[in-house]
Amino acid sequence: MSAPPGGMRQRPASTDTGWVTGPYLFGGLALELSGTLSILMGAAGIARSNIFASSQYAYQFDLTAWGWIHVVIGIALIAAGVGVLAGRSWGRGAGIALGAVSLVTQFMFVPYYPLWAITLMMLDLVAVWTLSRFSASTSSGIR
Repeated sequence: MSAPPGGMRQRPASTDTGWVTGPYLFGGLALELSGTLSILMGAAGIARSNIFASSQYAYQFDLTAWGWIHVVIGIALIAAGVGVLAGRSWGRGAGIALGAVSLVTQFMFVPYYPLWAITLMMLDLVAVWTLSRFSASTSSGIR
């Protein structure tokens, strides 16, 4: 390959867009999906609190209050997911912390809507594991 006029070789254009790839892409998308589903579950609880089965349970709250808890956590999960996907350094820590909080609140919600809560618990668990398993040095784009 010969050098272009002027004697200097040009460097190829960078493909780094600032967005993450690999495990952090999966973790960020899992957080966003969990957040979206939490918001939908919370909206259902706020709109029609009689939609969920009520039982005697140690962690019993008013179902409208549960709805608002899920909406707030869902919004925070989406924000953390965006932070992870954008490669922000705070996104990973926030994602791990909020995923753990979401996992606990979903566990407390199991008696009201078991299949949905267990599904979201698994999604939260996978997101937390993914974000905590891979070090920042192996990520692509975390700054």
